[in-house]
Amino acid sequence: MSKPKHERTLAETEAKAVTRNIRVSPYKLNLAAGLIRGKKAQDAVAILTFSKRRIAQTVKATLESAIANAENNHQLDVDRLVVSKVEVGRAIVMKRFHARGRGKAARVEKWFSHLSIVVAEKQADAEPAQQEAA
Repeated sequence: MSKPKHERTLAETEAKAVTRNIRVSPYKLNLAAGLIRGKKAQDAVAILTFSKRRIAQTVKATLESAIANAENNHQLDVDRLVVSKVEVGRAIVMKRFHARGRGKAARVEKWFSHLSIVVAEKQADAEPAQQEAA
């Protein structure tokens, strides 16, 4: 009585990693995610390693998980991996109150985010053809 298997949503040359409920606003997470969109996987890890943003370490951990999934679960070549898609989404919003003067209160919203990273194996044959065309 197990659940029925569903079709794989990604291509055979892609692997995915997801981190949910990260305690940072989606805007700030998207700034860090934008640093690695379209980059080679190893270059993206290096960029995140030396980034000054606090959330870069969480993005790096998710990226390394996607690379490990590609290598171990889908037998993809790590040296040819490219960050093909990085999605940032809204999660829950914790609502708190901050005491203000004269008995009033101000609302404080603490945003959470979801992060999804897809890495794809780039074909080695595509590079020489593009260089010849240029």
